Amino acid sequence: MRALIAAATGLALAFALVLAISALGRPSGRTSPEPLLTTVPAHP
Repeated sequence: MRALIAAATGLALAFALVLAISALGRPSGRTSPEPLLTTVPAHP
């Protein structure tokens, strides 16, 4: 029974954390218009 209570408490805390993060919204910043420059390996 103790394990069930601990699991329910952990699930409730995780759900509350997700709700709190989603309530804050996304950060007020802009992404770079330029794509990341990566090298493509040469094909044999």
